[in-house]
This record gives sequence, C-alpha cells and structure tokens, in this order.
Amino acid sequence: MVSADYDTDGGGLPANAAAVKILVSGGFGVGKTTLVGSISEIPPLRTEEVMTSASAYVDDLEGIEEKVTTTVALDFGRITVSDDLVLYLFGTPGQERFWSMWNDLAVGALGAVVLVDSRRLGTSFGSIDFFERRGIPFVVGINNFHGRMEYAEDEIREALSLNPRVPSMVCDVRRPDSCRDLLLTLIERMLADAGAPG
Repeated sequence: MVSADYDTDGGGLPANAAAVKILVSGGFGVGKTTLVGSISEIPPLRTEEVMTSASAYVDDLEGIEEKVTTTVALDFGRITVSDDLVLYLFGTPGQERFWSMWNDLAVGALGAVVLVDSRRLGTSFGSIDFFERRGIPFVVGINNFHGRMEYAEDEIREALSLNPRVPSMVCDVRRPDSCRDLLLTLIERMLADAGAPG
C-alpha cells in the first residue's frame, strides 16, 4: 500500500514508480473479478452484468450453477508493490464470445496471471494458449474453490501441459495475501525471462 512518506505524483502514487500492465485471465467463472477486487488498493472498476436467460444456451454453468453475474468487458485495479513499482491489473472476460477483446487488452501487457478451476480444467486451455502464442510471461494460479482440490498440483500441471518455466501455485483469490504471493511469483518470472538469453 502507498505510504504517506512517499513523494507522490499527486494521484497517491510514488513519483518515480514504473507502471506495469498485468492481465488476469482464465475461463468463465474462475475468480478473475474476485482477484482484482481482493488485491486492488483502489475501488476496482467492474463491468459485471446480471446473466439472463439469453445466455442459457451459450454459457456453460456446469460446476458454477450459483453464478449470476458475468464480466462483459474488463475488470481494473491497481496495486503498489513498492516505491518503484505499481501494477495495473486488467481482468479479461471469460466467456468465449468476448475473447475478441483479449487482443486489445493484451497491448502493452508485460505479464499475466491465468486462473484455473481444478473442477473445470478445460476452461483454461484458451488462456494458456493465448499467452504462449504471444510470448507474454504468465503464471498459473490454481484457485482453491471451497477449500477443495479435485487434483494435485502436479496432476494439474501435467493436464495443462505447462512448460517447466511456467510457475504454478495453489491460491485463494478471496485472500489478499494469496493474491499478493501470486503476483510476486509473476514478477519473479518476468524478471527471470527478461534476464534470460534470447
């Protein structure tokens, strides 16, 4: 969080902080909006709408039958990591019919978090493929819904065919400390990739 001792730019941010754009992605209903809301130090921007009967044959609610809202554009939040680093978080919409927005949201992104629901691994492949094809460093957060994991972490990594360089970790996106650990893991990955020989 921003300290009162910082010299700021007038908007509450450290004056010389580097601004880094991070995407929070994953399938429909994996916890993207929750992550952005949990960790953001500003009131998050949300574009959630109530789901209607018009989406009944479009959105697959299997395993998330209690879901009543959906992100239709993006989520946005901000977190100050240190006096020289601020992350701007952009949550992508999860339904396939909104994936065309991902290309625009990815412009300028230096890294990404891909959230995974162990109960519905198939919803994650599109996000993983998207970032692999674009060479954007990412980490996989296995969101521990309801305190229950359907598979062990190594089984999930194997099922997702993750490159050994891609970190993964079990998280609970309702908890700010868990979100923080996930973002710090991403920063480490981004720094490692930046220092790797091309």
